[in-house]
Amino acid sequence: MKTKRLLIAGCLAAFIMPMSALAGNVAAGKEKSVVCAACHGQTGQSVSPDFPNLGGQHGDYLYRALLDYKAGYRKNPIMSAQVESLSKADMADLAAYFAAQSGLSVKR
Repeated sequence: MKTKRLLIAGCLAAFIMPMSALAGNVAAGKEKSVVCAACHGQTGQSVSPDFPNLGGQHGDYLYRALLDYKAGYRKNPIMSAQVESLSKADMADLAAYFAAQSGLSVKR
């Protein structure tokens, strides 16, 4: 029983830890977002239906998506190439920047 509790606690910590590590800097994210603007728009409002809007999206979702592209869990050749050189801090900054923009109004 104790082993089961430890396993559950470990799984929860592994899931929550990357989200709690999300302490991105909005200003730094804005500087890093120049490359993103080509597809997703300067403030995360895409001009093409081929690329998703990022502005106003939940920061933890964006951070996890970037991590998943880098790890290969999400498959997209364009995004995989874009995140290749990003650090976790870069990803947190980008997520914070796009989350701070207006756009999506998705409630939790």
